[in-house]
Amino acid sequence: MVYRIHFTVDDLARTRVSPCSLPLMELGAAVRTLQQPSHAVRFGAWRRRALADLRPEARMVLDLIRTRRWAPDFLTCAESGSPEEVLERVRATPRARIRGDLEHVAAGWPLPPWAKGLADDRDLFQRLCDSLEHMYSVLLSPHWAQITSNATAEVGMRTRQALTGGMEHLLSSANPHCVRWNAPVLEVSMPSGLDGDLLLEGRGLLLVPSYFGLRWSAVCTASAPQPVLTYPAHTPWDARSPITRPPHAEHHATGSPALSALLGHTRAAVLINIAGHPGCSTKELALLAGVTPPTASEHATTLRQAGLVQTARHRNTALHTLTALGTALLNSP
Repeated sequence: MVYRIHFTVDDLARTRVSPCSLPLMELGAAVRTLQQPSHAVRFGAWRRRALADLRPEARMVLDLIRTRRWAPDFLTCAESGSPEEVLERVRATPRARIRGDLEHVAAGWPLPPWAKGLADDRDLFQRLCDSLEHMYSVLLSPHWAQITSNATAEVGMRTRQALTGGMEHLLSSANPHCVRWNAPVLEVSMPSGLDGDLLLEGRGLLLVPSYFGLRWSAVCTASAPQPVLTYPAHTPWDARSPITRPPHAEHHATGSPALSALLGHTRAAVLINIAGHPGCSTKELALLAGVTPPTASEHATTLRQAGLVQTARHRNTALHTLTALGTALLNSP
């Protein structure tokens, strides 16, 4: 089943990348990832810590946010703001919306028996909100600052991607696993089997990076001023460590013994990440290579002095790209 998002020229002009993750959508992705055994290398330790720290009241949220199923919109909508502000707004959800969202879920999946009276029992609803806040405190709160920092790097890379390849390239490459650009329609395969059409009507689309949504994209049509589509962040946050280390960084650094022997383990990873992300800033390079910004700057300087990298400055930002010599080095057998 495919969900189709229809673009006009105005929609393409107004489509943008969010500079931050959205708390409820990211929490929904984290709750689903918690329930899956996949990506054990990246999330295994995080799952074990989370499951050890969760209290019994977490079951309420786990009952309503399930893998490959719809969840009530009021729990996973594209609300902007700090996590604390957004969670407080959930507590004020009108009864009519609670009832409507639950009816929508029940049309496709059975609700847990306790949830059927949720709209009319405010004490029960407040306990659900307590459960939601508890889930956030365990799953996301310890890591939210870094997720927010990574999102800043993400928007920089995606913006340059749009500038060099156009909006159609940005849309087609956001999540190749389940998103396909078939001009003028963006086709999104949904794990819940959602089928339908969304006319943007000049509003454009907000693309939001997700650090726990590693495979599937989520759509929120009711967000203002424009609908939201999540996609797997290209600068992934590593739940095992306070320092971001994308899965490919270690592979690159150890997968080419000759390059690592010549340049050193970390400097080789820096060079390869510049090759894969031309025009990346020093901060973005640090996130990609899993090092601190001063370390990334030091290695980029050494590579530049060797003629392998060139650096241009845009205002106060250094942007790194490969030289012909750097390309030849990486392409040599």
